[in-house]
Amino acid sequence: MYKLVLFFFSSAALFACLNGAFPPPCDSEIYCTGPLLHQVQKAKLFDDDKYFVDMKLRETPDVVLSAFRNLSNESPNPTVPLGKLQEFLRAYFEKPGTEFESWTPPDWHDKPKFLEGIADRELRAWAEKIHTLWKSLGRKIRIDVKDHPELYSQIYTPHPVVVPGGRFRELYYWDSYWVINGLLLSEMTDTAHGMIQNFLYLVNRYGFIPNGGRIYYERRSQPPFLTLMVESYYQATKDKEFLRAALPALEQEYRFWMENRSVTVQVNGAEHVLNRYHVLVGLPRPESYTDDLELAEGLTDDGKEQLWMELKAGAESGWDFTSRWYVNGDIHNNATLRETSTSHFLPTDLNALLCLNEKTLASFHRILGDGDSAALFDQAAARRRGAIEAVMWDAERGAWFDYNLMTHSKHFEFYPSNLAPVWAHCYSGPEMGEKAVQYLKGSGALKFPNGVPTSLRESGQQWDYPNAWPPLQHMLIDGLSKLPSEDAKQLAFDLAQRWIKTNWVAYTKYEAMFEKYDVNGDGRPGGGGEYEVQLGFGWTNGVALQLLDQYGATLTAGSRRVSSGLLLPLVISAAHMLQ
Repeated sequence: MYKLVLFFFSSAALFACLNGAFPPPCDSEIYCTGPLLHQVQKAKLFDDDKYFVDMKLRETPDVVLSAFRNLSNESPNPTVPLGKLQEFLRAYFEKPGTEFESWTPPDWHDKPKFLEGIADRELRAWAEKIHTLWKSLGRKIRIDVKDHPELYSQIYTPHPVVVPGGRFRELYYWDSYWVINGLLLSEMTDTAHGMIQNFLYLVNRYGFIPNGGRIYYERRSQPPFLTLMVESYYQATKDKEFLRAALPALEQEYRFWMENRSVTVQVNGAEHVLNRYHVLVGLPRPESYTDDLELAEGLTDDGKEQLWMELKAGAESGWDFTSRWYVNGDIHNNATLRETSTSHFLPTDLNALLCLNEKTLASFHRILGDGDSAALFDQAAARRRGAIEAVMWDAERGAWFDYNLMTHSKHFEFYPSNLAPVWAHCYSGPEMGEKAVQYLKGSGALKFPNGVPTSLRESGQQWDYPNAWPPLQHMLIDGLSKLPSEDAKQLAFDLAQRWIKTNWVAYTKYEAMFEKYDVNGDGRPGGGGEYEVQLGFGWTNGVALQLLDQYGATLTAGSRRVSSGLLLPLVISAAHMLQ
């Protein structure tokens, strides 16, 4: 049995959403909901739905909405003719990107010290090129966004940012953890500091951090990495005053997750509080509007709302999308994206991350001399560790598994997140970590030459086989490297070598860093999901630099010959996409 701190989906809850008890994606009748958004997205004027909701208004929302109503009234049909709709957009909208001004990080310089630790000449030269990419990914928001926020979907933040790249033109939450770690290695401390200040600003404004820097993300978050960003910065600078100033916002974000994303679950007669992803907005995602509409075709109104809530929760998880969130995924092999029920799972990695946040907040209070507050967070971490072990740990299999709130059972499929408590060091005995190593070895996930796949199921979704994602590789490698056994440390190095070679071969072929890679093909970017593979790429760069820093003395590019081959059509436009 389980109880919810909020309430679970019911017909009453859905009725409440329909009648305004739940908030829309945001308050904009242009970017988030309403007939204008519906008609433009349904017309499929752009290859990517995100393009429209990133466009700037030329006039105030009232003027634009009035003009659209007049246009609709002129038409004998409910739908505005395509040609007139295109004319309307040209008259009242500007293309995405005008919200930024040209900016190069002033703290970038060409020879950061970590490069000296990379023994392999080819890898060192490559690391220099990755380091240079920070300049092309830097963005500064124009002051006009602050002065006239009603004209933009962009959320104003006071400091420049390094964005992921490609269609992701704005800051993104969990991506930025690996970006910031890479920036700190690149000795771009001021840029990293500014990015963290932006996130603190967002917490103070919203009470949490939105998924990304757009108003259509205002009702959902992403995995809460801000506390770890602050820790990375503190370790690099030892700036106690920065830590003291940041701490209230970190605690406010922690309260958001505990008050709005927590569940009390009963296992073996004991109650445990754990967290999940959960977004109570029963409308299509504005940036993926037609995808969500088409996926929900044929469902009842209640069914559509529930699916759209679950898709938003999937986006909040960062794993958008994956068979991991199919509530019947381990029963029906033919399950599809319609089976997505993200909020019905207690995820291992989210809870491991919150455990690490609790431990880190305790350490911050100790650094600042507040022993009582440190003890409270120590107790919270201990409670969570016990809950994770009671609800998610499986001693026979030797790993931790997502807990399905519908079936009251663990979800036993392989995901790298099954070892997230190792990365967070959120477990009670050393034997658990070593069991997890054996679990990984026996899982079948290590047989691929180019990384650990996100799952072993090929669903067509991008957070599944055959894709491997940089943050998951890093969390796995980092966790294994901190275990006491030489076996675990050697496995960490082997995985780092595989991943670096995968990234390096891809760069040699395409002169690009990708957001994800295929575990089978040498240097092959990943695929699947709702959009083409993206270039840039912030967290890929950050993970590569961290691994080159950690293992630079022994990593090698190898003698593998790289065929120039035919560049992907997408890569031909790489320079354009990075602008």
